[in-house]
Amino acid sequence: MKKIYIAGCGGMLGEAFYKQFKQDYTLKCSDIDVNEEWLEYLDFRNFDEYREQVMKFKPDYLFHLGAYTDLEFCELNQDDTYRTNTLAVENAVLLANELDIPLLYISTAGIFDGKKEFYDDWDDPNPIGCYARSKYAGELYVRENARRYLVCRAGWMMGAGPRKDKKFIQKLMKQIKDGKRELHIVNDKDGTPTYTHDFARNVKLLISKEYWGLYNMVCEGQTSRLEIATELVRQLKMEGVIRITEVTSDYFKKEYFAERPASERLVNKKLNLRGLGIMRDWKVALQEYLGDYYSGYLS
Repeated sequence: MKKIYIAGCGGMLGEAFYKQFKQDYTLKCSDIDVNEEWLEYLDFRNFDEYREQVMKFKPDYLFHLGAYTDLEFCELNQDDTYRTNTLAVENAVLLANELDIPLLYISTAGIFDGKKEFYDDWDDPNPIGCYARSKYAGELYVRENARRYLVCRAGWMMGAGPRKDKKFIQKLMKQIKDGKRELHIVNDKDGTPTYTHDFARNVKLLISKEYWGLYNMVCEGQTSRLEIATELVRQLKMEGVIRITEVTSDYFKKEYFAERPASERLVNKKLNLRGLGIMRDWKVALQEYLGDYYSGYLS
């Protein structure tokens, strides 16, 4: 079996990659947070340590997954953010080129300014805020310097359940579990959910076909924070129990002070034109996610 070194594999996306790839590839997975038995410690910001581990394993592919994704943290810790989200990516490119192997980098819908309703693979990014700038700088470095690469742009991520999901679905589920019966949901933010397992499966397909390059990779179906919350409550069969109150982003301005685009909607134009898009509708993916990871959670 071919070998993959996966750096930054301890989060919600890394969990899906491990599960989707472990049967068909020999994996070596690392993270700064060793929260699984299949993880080894690595701070990929340390180039010498990163190089030592990768060269010892001699992988056929290098997957660089980890990043700071908390926008408020990034605004308050900008130097650390650039070290983690940008310079560490340069480390990965140098290693992949040295071994002459393909590199996978995860980019984000957040690199767009939100002035368009939706964005395809060929729209020009215009990042706002430290998080978006740091991720786009990493994307650009990969595209300009890696010999062979996959850059896959994700949307609003969901996956891994209560233990690792720090995003929108888990935040809502925790509020419901804690007894809240009114959810305040913004009505001015649009985007596209991305189920981690669908994402990992589609990456696996591209790897097998050796279609390198840049791809938007989100679940099908354009939506909004408000619609996602409404669908979540419907799938939980709690329409008569949970009340959704629409608010603008100003309602959460103190807690979520980092600027966010009004629209982060991606279209998988390139994937679908190639006939390689296997991302499911976000409502279908959400139903599977809740069934696989949240069974009994609200009991």
